Amino acid sequence: VQLQASGGGLVKSGGSLRLSCAGSGVTLSRYVVTWFREAPGKRREGVSCISGSMTSYADSVKGRFTISRDNGRNTVYLQMNNLQPEDTALYYCATDLQTLQCSFAEGMFGAWGQGTQVTVSS
Repeated sequence: VQLQASGGGLVKSGGSLRLSCAGSGVTLSRYVVTWFREAPGKRREGVSCISGSMTSYADSVKGRFTISRDNGRNTVYLQMNNLQPEDTALYYCATDLQTLQCSFAEGMFGAWGQGTQVTVSS
């Protein structure tokens, strides 16, 4: 199982980015995929997850971020709008063959992407 995260970059406050998490060796539509982020000096936190047609978001990103999947491309996306400096972090996607329901618990995930940096300037 391998995950490839991409799409990060440098944007100004209020800008948008779309992150991608492409899977290989795993059919992502069958399992939960969660996006986490880790900011300097802070603990890694769950941002959004998708399980089947169900989605969940951290309070800090509700109304601004949207998670979706393209089953044909075996890819999960995180559309991030109205980005703020506090969204600056290294973003990771994760999945696990034993995790079927949405979770923001790091320990539930055994397969992680390499991370993609998002930097938002004020």
